[in-house]
Amino acid sequence: MARVLGLDHVQVAMPRGEEDRARSFYGDLLGLVEIPKPAPLVGRGGLWFLCGQLQLHLGVEEPFSPARKAHPAIRIHGYKELLAKLDAAGYTAVPDASLPDVERASVFDPFGNRVELINGERSR
Repeated sequence: MARVLGLDHVQVAMPRGEEDRARSFYGDLLGLVEIPKPAPLVGRGGLWFLCGQLQLHLGVEEPFSPARKAHPAIRIHGYKELLAKLDAAGYTAVPDASLPDVERASVFDPFGNRVELINGERSR
């Protein structure tokens, strides 16, 4: 009988040729570790990152349209430090207090995609 084992990865769209900007945001700022794409997929562009037990894939979409509502939600250790780091780099994280037991904020990547950041030390 078929059954779901869990999520393997989440994919976020990006414009063609913007790998350096994606690497800067997701790798340098968020601290995700880039992993190599399988050889047959390299020509498509984009990047893959480890994100805890899952992977975050950035895939080229043409024409590109940012996801303003749909988003990955990433648990963060050092949440307040990351928000300060993002702010210093010109990315404003907007807090969302709508869930009383979850400290979280949304930030937009260099392409306008929403990314939710959750304080992993305070929630759940």
